[in-house]
Parts: sequence; structure tokens; C-alpha cells
Amino acid sequence: MPVAQYMVPSLDTADKKALRDQFGETLAELGAINPNLVVLDADLSCSTQTQHFAKAFPQRFFNQGIAEMDMVNTAAGLATVGKIPVVSTFALFASGKAWEAVRNTVCYSNLNVKIMPTHSGLSLGEDGASHQSIEDIALMRVIPNMTVIVPADATETEAVVRWAIQEHDGPCYVRLVRPVCPVLFDPATYTFNPSQMAILKEGTDITLVGTGETVYHCLLAAERLQKDHGISAEVLNATFIKPFDGATLVASATKTGKVITVESHQVIGGLGGVVCETLCDPAFGATPVPVKRLGTQDRFGQSGTAEPLFKEYGIHWENIVATAIQWLKP
Repeated sequence: MPVAQYMVPSLDTADKKALRDQFGETLAELGAINPNLVVLDADLSCSTQTQHFAKAFPQRFFNQGIAEMDMVNTAAGLATVGKIPVVSTFALFASGKAWEAVRNTVCYSNLNVKIMPTHSGLSLGEDGASHQSIEDIALMRVIPNMTVIVPADATETEAVVRWAIQEHDGPCYVRLVRPVCPVLFDPATYTFNPSQMAILKEGTDITLVGTGETVYHCLLAAERLQKDHGISAEVLNATFIKPFDGATLVASATKTGKVITVESHQVIGGLGGVVCETLCDPAFGATPVPVKRLGTQDRFGQSGTAEPLFKEYGIHWENIVATAIQWLKP
């Protein structure tokens, strides 16, 4: 199967929209279609934007209070009687406080529960280290039966939420962020393919693999590398962390010979981890391509706005450019 190609609008003129806003709006639209859809939140519906669903369908919305583990267990019970429960709170709480219930109640029984938290990663910013979930991908992808998805913009968020609720049967974790993000994909032309990682820009010198909000920084870096330094960077959008499209990664890595991963997450167990695991896996040909992993390097986050934090932790487009130049210079 040929690799899917996507038309990315000009990054200079891209509209912006918060992924959590798109999430809330899509939930409400799906609620009107499917009477079995129910939503549970941990007293944060104004932040997660599940308030849209709550206002439209108050009898199918459950505010569980600050009791995340109980919320997940309640969602599991609803799934056993044919409901499609969507669970939302901050990502740190969904992946951390509720982890045992996610593992033992939802995933062990392979129940159709959709865990869709917001406020993930470093861009949560001012709420500081205690609320920045930079371990959640690792915590979720290690659990059997769990699908892990990280959309890059509002267009992809809508497609992911619809797919997870309408087409996917089983547990899934959809990682959303707090701030507004550039809209990278034109809703009129975007095609969602859950089995294949998208190549957003073709290149020959180096592969940049981003996930979620770092995809934008990878695209900016690729533009600057081409314009200012004559470096041709291929950009991959790792929407699905699990299952992971190893074939597309290996094909790109084989072509360019070098890979940089970029994530608002610990490099241990996150995107950088799955990329390295895949390139060493005999199932994909055991392609030993060198990888540089940009992300939090076994550190906690700290309070601050998103852009300075991205620079501090090495995942801003300027960091990507500097890393690529240093690596490729004669």
C-alpha cells in the first residue's frame, strides 16, 4: 500500500483551535447520533470541554467528582451493559490516579471504554510540574489491549474521536492538550487512516518524527532546514503510538539514515522509545538506524508558558533545527 500524503496548509496562515474545544464539540455531535454514548468527568468539564455534552444530554453525563479511579470503574460497568463511556479529566489524573482501574478493570476485560483526557504534556505550562503529564504515553502503551492515540490538530482530533467511538471496539487512550494549536489539516481534504502513519513532507537527509503538538514544530523545522541550510527533512506524524506503524518508519529511516523524534513527554517509554524499539525489531527488518530523542530527558516539568518550556526541554522547532545541523554538518 502506498504511503498516504497530506496537504498541509501554509504554516504562516494556519488557523488555530484548541483540541479540547474540538473534542467537546464532537462529543456533543456524536451524542445526538448515538443514544448509548455516555460521558464521565471528574469535576473538570469546563476545562475538558465535556460541558458541551453535559448541556445537551444531562441524563447521560456523570460528574464523578475528584474520584478518578471510581470514575473509570463506573465507566467499565456502563460498558458491560452496552453503553459507550467516554472518560475525561486531566491527563495526569486519567493515567496516574486511575491507572490500576484502567489496567485491571478496563483493559484486563477488554472493555469498550474511551479514555480521552486533556491538559497533557509540558504545554499545560503554568500549572507546573505536579500537573504536567509527561509519563502518560508510557503508562498507557504498556497495558495490553490499550490503543494509544495522539492527534496533532483539531481536524485530526475530530477524526480520532469519531473513529474511537464509532468504529473501534475496545479500550483507547486519546491524548489531548490544553492550548490552541495550529490547524494543520484541511477538513475538506483530510483522510484519517488508523493503520498508516502519515508522511507530511518527503525528504532524503533526515527523518523527523513528531506526535501531537510537536508535529507543528517538526514541520517548521523542516521548512527552515530546507530554506536556510539545504537540508531535506522528511516529516512523519505519529498519530498512533500503539499500534505503531513500523513499516512506514523503517522505510523512511532506511532512506534518510538518521531519525529525530520529538515529543512533549519523557523520551523513556514514549515516542522515542517506540521508535527505537521498532528499528531494532526483527519483525521490521532490524534496521539499526541512529536516533536522537528530543523530549524530557528523565526530568520533571516546571511552571512556565509553553514556548519557553518547549525551548528549555529541547522540543521547540529551533532545537530541532540545531540538532539536525549539528548532526549533519561535515
